[in-house]
Amino acid sequence: MKLYKRYILYICTCFGLFLSPLCTTSAGAKDFIVVIDAGHGGHDPGALGKFSKEKTINLNVALKLGKQIKRNCPDVKVIYTRERDIFIPLDRRAEIANNAKADLFISIHTNSIANNRTAKGASTWTLGLAKSDANLEVAKRENSVILYESDYKTRYAGFNPNSAESYIIFEFMQDKYMSQSVHLASLVQKEFRQTCKRADRGVHQAGFLVLKASAMPSILVELGFISQPEEERYLNSEAGSTTLANGIFRAFLSYKREQEIRLNGSSQTPLPENTDADRAEEANADSAEPDMAQDNPAPSRETSRQPTIPANGSAKTRNHTGNASGKPTGSAAPVFKIQILTSSHLLSPNDKRLKGLKNVEHYKEGGIYKYTYGASTDYNRVLRTKREITPKFKDAFIIAFKNGKKTNVNAAIGEFKKNRNK
Repeated sequence: MKLYKRYILYICTCFGLFLSPLCTTSAGAKDFIVVIDAGHGGHDPGALGKFSKEKTINLNVALKLGKQIKRNCPDVKVIYTRERDIFIPLDRRAEIANNAKADLFISIHTNSIANNRTAKGASTWTLGLAKSDANLEVAKRENSVILYESDYKTRYAGFNPNSAESYIIFEFMQDKYMSQSVHLASLVQKEFRQTCKRADRGVHQAGFLVLKASAMPSILVELGFISQPEEERYLNSEAGSTTLANGIFRAFLSYKREQEIRLNGSSQTPLPENTDADRAEEANADSAEPDMAQDNPAPSRETSRQPTIPANGSAKTRNHTGNASGKPTGSAAPVFKIQILTSSHLLSPNDKRLKGLKNVEHYKEGGIYKYTYGASTDYNRVLRTKREITPKFKDAFIIAFKNGKKTNVNAAIGEFKKNRNK
């Protein structure tokens, strides 16, 4: 009898081992995880309008966005940093996303400018060094949330949200998710412009602590200006909050689908249906200027001097798809360029946003046209050129290509220095 029982146990064990790979594959399939962060909350009201508080607007849009994703994307797990009016420390928000091993982090906020009742429109931000005083002020306002925390000096290593010196830490920061963050931000702005009919204030960069601490592609959305009476009414309306949530949702769908196709070659995520504005802009892409090209916010990693170029005459663009460096495929030395702006559509050679530069080039990445200037294998020469055009293109930054493929700019700089010293 004992021998019989052992035989049955042996058969069951073998059968279980045979099935286990199938079960593991099914059960181990990871959902796409998005963390939605409604900025401020509890005793932190955020920006104040005439009759409303930022924290309420943020939460309303965040919950509507999450509901849209849950309803339409069964393979997506939605996690909120808060679902009610409570205070969550800034570092805890990022911790929630990191612990969940999230694929995306979307932080929702509402803008405000003191003594300015005309500012309007939506913007989307990624992590980086603020290139203007206006961008720095946005980061200061959002980071000042930590002042509500009694131990903020310890928790944030002495970071002072109101001191410009504290933001130096963002200058040399490496963010491996920058490209994905910028692309998602561009998709959000496209939807705000086309679907939501919002004034498009573009994609920008600044030193946000909540984005710095998150280990995944991350964006911070500024829905509009609570300091502007008309905007405040819109942001608090059912139609306004629903439209804004839908715009972010559509961008999320596009981003998720693109990532799945890139990784797996196919995707079950449906693209949002084209609006009339989408179709009109696509039809006119080659013959008319788009509403607005996004400023690319990726941070400059350079601190050296930078030089000179002619800034008059009509601009020319060259398509470098397939060989973005503009050099023969076999070229060993890295080629440096200055990325000056991006656009969801191809710009005409005399587009005013090129600001008269000659020999402007472009390449396409992630469905976005990216415009560059001043290609050279001499990094110092490109640095000098960048300084010359910075007054016209404040968010310009240096990128590098090797053998026709985009490469890490710091590695390219190291190779340039090594070759120069030979």
